[in-house]
Amino acid sequence: MKNVGILGFGKYVPEKIMTNADWEKLVETSDEWITSRTGIKERRFVVEGQGTSDLGVEAGKAALKDAGMTPEDVELIILATCSPDYRVQNCSSLIQKKLGAVNAAAFDLEAACSGFIFSLVVGQAMIQAGMYKRILVIAAESISKLIDMQDRNTAILFGDGAAAAVLGEVEEGYGIISSYMGTEGVDDGTLRIKAGGTLYPATVERVLNREIYVEMNGTDVFKFAVKALPHATKEAAKKGNIDLKDIDILFPHQANLRIIDAAAKRLGIPMEKVFINLQKYGNTSAASVGIAMAEALEEGKLKKGDLIALTGFGAGLTYGSLIMRWSK
Repeated sequence: MKNVGILGFGKYVPEKIMTNADWEKLVETSDEWITSRTGIKERRFVVEGQGTSDLGVEAGKAALKDAGMTPEDVELIILATCSPDYRVQNCSSLIQKKLGAVNAAAFDLEAACSGFIFSLVVGQAMIQAGMYKRILVIAAESISKLIDMQDRNTAILFGDGAAAAVLGEVEEGYGIISSYMGTEGVDDGTLRIKAGGTLYPATVERVLNREIYVEMNGTDVFKFAVKALPHATKEAAKKGNIDLKDIDILFPHQANLRIIDAAAKRLGIPMEKVFINLQKYGNTSAASVGIAMAEALEEGKLKKGDLIALTGFGAGLTYGSLIMRWSK
């Protein structure tokens, strides 16, 4: 079996910063209220004319540069996103064109905030099957375009950004060891955008009712997340015959500090081994785990040989975890 790992990694976040103080001017909230409930202090927002594909291209360029590769070397692009540029036309094809990856096929994978983990698992399987040798996995989101700016309970949570990884064969003893993916299907508005699909097409009435924006039952999501994150991580560890005590760094989905703290306690992983950067970026959906990893690399906290666990959950409801021995 081929050892598949990450040959290059990168991230990109928009320049515009939306602070808690900025939110105080728009809705009835405060820095203390947001920080105490989420841990978030600021997040990045795209500007007018900037789309998810633009974020993905910049992250992809960074990952390719890190891998010492050109866009022409890429054989496949897998894009994890739930905020594509267009409703119909895969966003990954726009990235393929803008990046100049002329030899690559491209498709989108939608698993919400679990998308990066799911995409890495799919990419690993394709390389191990001999279908491709070099795959560019990108997670990119512009969630700020999908939030209700009048709803303080959801809008203050999200931010925009992208992360990318070049997948390929690595030396023995490194790379992806094991993974686990799960789904607990719901159709009750726990976490979704109701209008704009084929069941509830966007109409004037639905737009006026603000049904084109993210809706979320925070209590239900919290209850799901604090169970799903540790469950997925334990299952991935079991499949890889790994003791969780040996994990060097846990990279959880950066959604809410209280969720991360509760999940870490259930896993028995001390918080000093958990990488957290949601205070700077908020919940960037599929991109959050990747952005955290890229920042850990930039800060010198992620080193070759480290045993790391990625874990996430998202709308669907989806959840998953992946364990790897860092190869760079």
